[in-house]
Parts: sequence; C-alpha cells; structure tokens
Amino acid sequence: MRALRDAREPVRSRYVEVKDWQARRLAATHADLLGEPRYDSAARFFLDQIYGAKDFSQRDAELARAIPTLTRFLPQSALETIADAVELDALSERLDLAVATAVAADPEARGRPLDAALYGAAYRQAGSRSDRERQIELVDHIGAALDRLVRHPMLGRLLSAMEGPARMVGMSAMHEFLDGGFKAFRAMRGAGDFLRRVRERETDLMQRLYAGDDSVLP
Repeated sequence: MRALRDAREPVRSRYVEVKDWQARRLAATHADLLGEPRYDSAARFFLDQIYGAKDFSQRDAELARAIPTLTRFLPQSALETIADAVELDALSERLDLAVATAVAADPEARGRPLDAALYGAAYRQAGSRSDRERQIELVDHIGAALDRLVRHPMLGRLLSAMEGPARMVGMSAMHEFLDGGFKAFRAMRGAGDFLRRVRERETDLMQRLYAGDDSVLP
C-alpha cells in the first residue's frame, strides 16, 4: 500500500496498532460465534481472511492476476466473491490508514496506547459513513456468495485439485482464501443466522459510534 509506505513513522506505528486493536475488538464482539462449534470455522475465516490484521496485498495481487485463468474454471459467483474481497481489502486499508492518521494527529493520544475513546474519536473523523456501510455490505456479500458456492457440486473438488498448481505458480495465498472460505462455510451448513448476527452487530456498532457512544467498544 503506497500511501502507508509514504506515511510518516508515527502514522505507520499507529496503523499497526489500529489493525491489532480492531482484530481484538472483533474477536470480543463475536466471541460467542467463535465459541459455537457450528460457526467457529466461519468466524475464524472472517477474522483471519476478511477482517484480519495481516497484510493482504500479496493475496489480492494473486487474485487479480489469476482472474483471466479462473474465468475458465470458476462460476460467476466465485469471481464476484474475489472481486468483493479485493474491493473490501482496499476500502479497509484506506479506512484503517485514515484512522491511524487521525490518532497520530490527536494531541490527546501522545504517549497513550490506543483505547476505545481514542479509537472512537478517530473513527468518526476518518472516512464517511457511506464507506463504513459499504464495508459491512461487502462482508455480507462475500459471506452470502460463499454460502451459495458451497452448493456447487464440483467446486470443492476443483479447489482441492488447485492446491498444488497454485503453490507452484506462487498463488498459495489466493488458494488459501478460496479454499478456506469454501470449507468454513460448507461446515456451517447454512450461513443465514451467522451472517445476520455479524451484519446486525457491526451495523449497530457503527451507528452507536457515529452517535458518539464509545461504550460499545471493549
């Protein structure tokens, strides 16, 4: 992400802190999903591969590079899922950098680790509400698409067969995302309740933060 590479050191440090803090927040918000055997795998996939704190630039580059080839093998819904994942990551990176920039510029934050009050103030300053709504919408779209894909009779076998070739051509991160999502959602046997709970919680959190209520944060 060029904007992050060009950022000053205080922003880069806060960016890492924001990513880690958000990962802990998500795990706390959805702790019950992580603790339910039916939903555990899907919740971990969301936290690791959708909302995760790690850098997804390699995966997204692999996904973009692979699309011309994948169009010959994967159904349209799978390609749309890939496009949504790339868009979500780009949007999330931009919003996270904006939050980190706001925290770094806040006099109240000097010498202070990130907490709910600092994060809430930066969240309201960084990005627009429509961006946050789109972020939640994309997560929901990806989950719904994965739920449909698990009903595709040949896709599981195709993804398993792709593991070796994907590793050989340097696309293991792309394969991990597709195969991991497929397996997590197949094991869930219906994602409607899971997606509703994630969508409603994240929407409620967004609305309360924009209303100035930081108590929703852990």
